[in-house]
Amino acid sequence: MLYLWTPIVVALFLISTSFTPVEGCNEAVCGSVVSKCLLTKACNCDFNFDNCTCCKDCLNCLGYLYNDCCSCVDMCPKPNSTSSPLSKKSHVEDFQETVPGLFSALTEAPDSYSRWNSTTFPIDIDISQYANKKEVKLLMQQNNNNAEQQVIPEKPNPNIYTVNCTVAFWSQCMSWTKCKSSCQSMGASSYRWFHDGCCECVGDRCINYGINESRCGGCPIDDLTQENTIDDDDELDYGENDEDDEFND
Repeated sequence: MLYLWTPIVVALFLISTSFTPVEGCNEAVCGSVVSKCLLTKACNCDFNFDNCTCCKDCLNCLGYLYNDCCSCVDMCPKPNSTSSPLSKKSHVEDFQETVPGLFSALTEAPDSYSRWNSTTFPIDIDISQYANKKEVKLLMQQNNNNAEQQVIPEKPNPNIYTVNCTVAFWSQCMSWTKCKSSCQSMGASSYRWFHDGCCECVGDRCINYGINESRCGGCPIDDLTQENTIDDDDELDYGENDEDDEFND
């Protein structure tokens, strides 16, 4: 009876050793099921998505692990490793009511509790970009006859003004709503909340919502800490239990 199992064992061994996980393929999760699907030839075909004869068989073979393991058999696009990280993606919003004096007072010196880190940098503003461009119509006369009117745009006179932009990055991660309320309580003009949980409060003399880069000192938190802190997808608050994260007037 043992010799009957020998070909199967050898086949399993060859498939398991020949299976080389591609980039984006989780070997620990997908190694076993992918080897099984290759052994049964459920996914052993050239995937032509215009006429994919084995796509359904491979889908059924991978089962509930399809989303995690389809890239291992080239059945779905591989994860794009060059996509923008969360620290580059953000949400911005202006406040209708701002208190520039309060924001300046809170950010002119380092916070004694290290709740945020403020940064001031100069920016050049060309006010001619915001000026209305007027058109001047000139009537040209030639041989005592009215010629066609030519429209000559007035040349803009660029005026460059240098102002100091001040932004404040909170140290700890926080949710979108908490970032909004925290920046509003500081008197900020606007805010930028990064998808990694970093919160940036923006002063009134900044353009384009301050700095488009996550620079919070204690954020983002590592994946293990985040999993322990966030129990479900509906809970977005990274620092809900940290009393020092919330600024009180």
